[in-house]
Amino acid sequence: MNLAIISGTSINRSVVFKDWKLDQVETPYGTIDVKRGKGIVVVNRHGFSEPLPPHRSNYRGYVFALKSLGVEAVIALTSVGSLKENLKPGTLVSCSDYVSFSPMTFIDDCSSGFAPAIDNGLLNDLKRLCPQGVECDRVYVQTRGPRFETKAEVRILQSWGCDVVGMTFGNEADLLLESGISLTSLCMIDNYAHGIGDQKLSMSEFHDSVVRNQSIIDEILSGVKARFGN
Repeated sequence: MNLAIISGTSINRSVVFKDWKLDQVETPYGTIDVKRGKGIVVVNRHGFSEPLPPHRSNYRGYVFALKSLGVEAVIALTSVGSLKENLKPGTLVSCSDYVSFSPMTFIDDCSSGFAPAIDNGLLNDLKRLCPQGVECDRVYVQTRGPRFETKAEVRILQSWGCDVVGMTFGNEADLLLESGISLTSLCMIDNYAHGIGDQKLSMSEFHDSVVRNQSIIDEILSGVKARFGN
């Protein structure tokens, strides 16, 4: 099985793939940087060299690149905000469904009846690599970003039955599943969404939380590399 890992800031901060060579893949959507080892392709959804904010990430480009490289399964590691007080920062979550009202597609010349469904084919493998446990069967909701959601928006997202909120996974899921690539979701809760919990939400606190949780992500990445690298 050819596996890809898609992540963001955590990949650039991690030492796990630091020594892997950066390759370039030409696509109809631009040139995509990837790192390739034995049996694993690594993508930074924001880009390795000049990171872009979520609303400008080249989703079509890197999913097209993965498909052209023969990738059959993807583990998407995603930073999210919690919409529920009992899902605390530092908790690992896997989502089995998602909400996105701005779907991404490669199909621009006809209508599509495609209905996405996350298979989480590698979730059991990931759970064995996460001794702290994983909250499963959660619902992800995507907002456009790059700003955090307002308190009113958070209340609406909660009323829809969503558990975590982010700015990237819905786009990736649309394109990967449309391309026939197996998708496994693993989210790190780095903050409470706006208005939840006692602490004021700020970009500095968010970045501090990402740094605090990096060691957990590194352990997971190391485990995936050892488990799936040929």
